[in-house]
Amino acid sequence: MFNSESPLPNTTTRHEQISRVVVTAQQMRDIEARIFAEGMPVAALMEKVAGLIARRIIELYPRSHFPCIGILVGPGHNGGDALVVARELHFQGYDIAVCCPFSKLKDLTAQHAQYVKSLGIPVYEALEPLAKCAVFVDGLFGFGLERSLSSPVDRIVDQLNEWSQPVVSIDLPSGIHTDTGEVLGTAVQATQTFCLGLWKLGLLQDQALDYVGQAELIDFDIPIADIQAVLETPKIKRITPQSAIATLPLKRSPVTHKYKQGHLLLICGSRRYTGGAILTGLGTRASGVGMLSIAVPESIKPLLSAQLPEALIVGCPETASGAIAQLQLPEQTDLSSFDAIACGPGLTVDAKPILQEVMNSDRPLVLDADGLNILAQMGTIPTLQRRQAPTVLTPHAGEFKRLFPDTVDPTNDQIAAVRAAAAQSGAVVLLKGARTAIADTDYVWINSESTPALARGGSGDVLTGLLGGLIAQATTKHIPLLEIVASAAWWHSQAGILAARDRTEMGVDAFTLTQYLMSVVRSS
Repeated sequence: MFNSESPLPNTTTRHEQISRVVVTAQQMRDIEARIFAEGMPVAALMEKVAGLIARRIIELYPRSHFPCIGILVGPGHNGGDALVVARELHFQGYDIAVCCPFSKLKDLTAQHAQYVKSLGIPVYEALEPLAKCAVFVDGLFGFGLERSLSSPVDRIVDQLNEWSQPVVSIDLPSGIHTDTGEVLGTAVQATQTFCLGLWKLGLLQDQALDYVGQAELIDFDIPIADIQAVLETPKIKRITPQSAIATLPLKRSPVTHKYKQGHLLLICGSRRYTGGAILTGLGTRASGVGMLSIAVPESIKPLLSAQLPEALIVGCPETASGAIAQLQLPEQTDLSSFDAIACGPGLTVDAKPILQEVMNSDRPLVLDADGLNILAQMGTIPTLQRRQAPTVLTPHAGEFKRLFPDTVDPTNDQIAAVRAAAAQSGAVVLLKGARTAIADTDYVWINSESTPALARGGSGDVLTGLLGGLIAQATTKHIPLLEIVASAAWWHSQAGILAARDRTEMGVDAFTLTQYLMSVVRSS
């Protein structure tokens, strides 16, 4: 039904391959070690990297508007990069001042420091003499930092943050853990972060985002062979537009009909939460699914029929509280009649028997909202381990903690958390956040672009419908399930970004979000 492998197509460019790769600190050390062992001089690589950084700074901060730039220099090669940047910007006519609070530097960094001084560039131990600088370059620490910043560096970082001037961080903001994104005591609040060579995992974790600013990759031409030698098959990947739209829109034969384009059953809504069912249905509409059936309490059936005239609305007996009491599908129809099922938005926890029934089905299943809350009550791991069909869970951090109380806290390390949850449950787990992470038992995809405009009630319902509709279509198209889930997450977030550009972040309610879904595919 679904493939587990996800090879890169032959048409994938080198740049596209590089932009998908995400590495830990140790993996980056191993890749760089191969490069140096094969003969690349460290000094030559430093010159190349710093030249690329200097060119981007000149583009972003032209001398006519930002005549004075302050350079913060650390003891290692990150500090060496910063010193080469200082030299190159000096030659371009910028007024440069350096702050280096360290007395002992690595040999190559010390050589660059000596040359910078010979050019007449002032070097200070404190930050105060750099107060008039319009922009700062943070070269204190690069990847691999694992301990909190100590005095006097922590005070320098705090003072820099108080000045609120633009800051460009080299590789990572100093003070950020490379893998988890944890702030190690204090950290530089960067305006831009130029990630060197390959994406570092910590830059894509939620807890780092207030410090990273606008992140971009500085590709210094790491050979693909060296990356493959260390990573073999990358287990953590960044979703890119090319990888997401590779399956969008899902291809159709010229000769087809609605029953060949997937049939999704939505089980959602209650008398109290009618909107959840409507928004989920509208999300499904954008997916292009051939047939849509929506099971709701009988009392709200007319409201759904008015909003989604193309759908088959199935009115079900309801509890005194207005939740679905039992599924009452049309004659000669059972759960195996559908290509996929999505369950949860607006359901309320009173509908526990409904979830028990769908968990026993042999159809791919998407669970969200109250579907997740009921699953947590039932016992997440043993319940999912009994299922014979694919399951996709779409929790936010609070729901995740209820589902997987004994695993890693997702607010501390969302990548480790989602990997552990997928491994324990056998499900595909989509952990919502500022940077959504999606994992199965083998791989993790990270959606690195989103918008706080999606922090609105109902946004997740739209995603559930969109995702369910794509999965219903993909069951016969041999597309890996994880890729479908990743594409849906990207599509949903891009719709939010487009809507926010038009309407501001405050103007993107969930209904408005549904109106922008097709614009994403059309513009891609």
